Amino acid sequence: MINSIVLGIAFLILAVIFLMGKGDKLIAGYNTLSEEERQEVNIHRLRILMAILCIITAGFCTLLYFIGKDRNYVLTATFFFILITLVFVILANTWAKKK
Repeated sequence: MINSIVLGIAFLILAVIFLMGKGDKLIAGYNTLSEEERQEVNIHRLRILMAILCIITAGFCTLLYFIGKDRNYVLTATFFFILITLVFVILANTWAKKK
């Protein structure tokens, strides 16, 4: 259970790094884009999305620490976390693109 707290703290630190405007190389997929493809991405919006998702993930990890014994709560929380993650993937591919 202590792993959940450590992961939560790690994701909070990662969120701060994104909010400071650093950590572009930590975003999966962005670091492998060519320079032309990077020009099509609004990196500021992508950093904001990544920071928010890291904060949500930290909250999820902390929540698992408290509800770890009840399987139904864990499954419900995991379902909603996956749903939120899918929404953020869609936002990263639409809202974070330059028009």
